Amino acid sequence: MRNSHIDAYDHIDRDVVALGNDYAQRFVLPEHRHRRAQLLYGATGLMHVATQAGEWVVPPQHAVWIPPNTAHSVKFVGVSTRSLYIEPVCAAALRESDRCRVISVSPLLRQLLIEAVDLPLLYASDRDRALVQLLLLELAAMPVREFDIPLPQHPALLAQCQNFLQAPTIHNPADRWASTLFMSPSTFRRHFLQQTGLSFSAWRQRACVVTALAWLVAGKSINEVALSLGYDSSSAFSTMFRRVTGQAPSFYIDHD
Repeated sequence: MRNSHIDAYDHIDRDVVALGNDYAQRFVLPEHRHRRAQLLYGATGLMHVATQAGEWVVPPQHAVWIPPNTAHSVKFVGVSTRSLYIEPVCAAALRESDRCRVISVSPLLRQLLIEAVDLPLLYASDRDRALVQLLLLELAAMPVREFDIPLPQHPALLAQCQNFLQAPTIHNPADRWASTLFMSPSTFRRHFLQQTGLSFSAWRQRACVVTALAWLVAGKSINEVALSLGYDSSSAFSTMFRRVTGQAPSFYIDHD
């Protein structure tokens, strides 16, 4: 089905419902939740997914796994999507995480997602059931990409993190954050790790990488991105980016 809403088909007696939707540039879906788990795949453009636990940037040819009943909002930047809505029991066998995750999409999974949208809602033939089963097997095998920015629950620290994300830089030191929050540096570091699951330096690097990813997909040059994040050269930025993501920055430029 295309350009439809899952609420009209949630009752369908099938483990998987596949829908395709096209969204206008910078269209925002306000916070909502689904009874089923959702795999949200963007063939083009960029998606920003936000929950209380963090933010995820989903580049082209990737998908985000959204567990059942997870409140989330999505901003679409020129995106044509394919979604799978999966019954919770079936979803639990695929992904054990209770958090959103960005995953890679293999060429095979991409073709299966495209094909699934054209299946009858009440698919029943051996061929159609086999296609859905193969789709789920391939989905389970996809690796997770660390394109998320975990956010703390502590209000003052959350505000600091959100301010940083407006203009991330590698030169923003932990001591400055600690002073703003009236903590000693060691207390701040322990508090930050407890709240986000990452050390401050790892979180800062993750935030810079995910922001860089969004900028690259949006059309900024590698040099622009490097200088904006505080790197002395594009080569230093590229080395860090490749080490963290496994891909050169150029991989995300003009990617159709």
